[in-house]
Amino acid sequence: MQTKIEKIDSQSALVLKIIEDQPLDQLDFLSFRERLSYANISHPEKKREWASSRLAIKEALDELKLPYPGFFKDEHGKSQAMQGGGHVSLTHTLGFAGAIFHRELPVGIDMDLIREKILRIGFRFLDPSELDFLEKDPLHYTLAWSAKESIFKCQGKKGVSFRENILLEPFEKHSRIIKGKIHGTDFANHHYEVKAEIIQDVVLTYTTW
Repeated sequence: MQTKIEKIDSQSALVLKIIEDQPLDQLDFLSFRERLSYANISHPEKKREWASSRLAIKEALDELKLPYPGFFKDEHGKSQAMQGGGHVSLTHTLGFAGAIFHRELPVGIDMDLIREKILRIGFRFLDPSELDFLEKDPLHYTLAWSAKESIFKCQGKKGVSFRENILLEPFEKHSRIIKGKIHGTDFANHHYEVKAEIIQDVVLTYTTW
């Protein structure tokens, strides 16, 4: 897979890219503010991740026939369009970068490498009820973590605990839909439907409001 472009519907699109394969010199579409941010990244790998995620969102916008507005992070760390409407979420993991855009609704996307070590830290981000239904399997735990990350990004506010405020309904490790909710915060409680895919040894999840 060089690039995966998926037009989810008329309002939204998803793009995944392999980081090392991207022509990072083709970034003339970036806003002035983004070029400054890019120039201030000193680590070569982080520069590739940052640029690849911007290339991904550019292709998602191209798929929807929308202009690239430029993006910035707000006080909660969520990416926002500099001008015009729409909602964006970006992600990257070892070797992959991804982006999702929706014209009207908040979105969240996450990618995570499946690793054994996640089994040792499950108690930090999982509710006891989730520990009861999850198999002691790195894939199952990674799906739970990634689904919560996508919900967290979609909600877009600081002060939300993965363990205490994001609760997932029971799901199988081969499920492609994971349902969850945010509760017990100062923000509006909300239910989410998270879509999940496995790409090589990476979990991909994404959701809309």
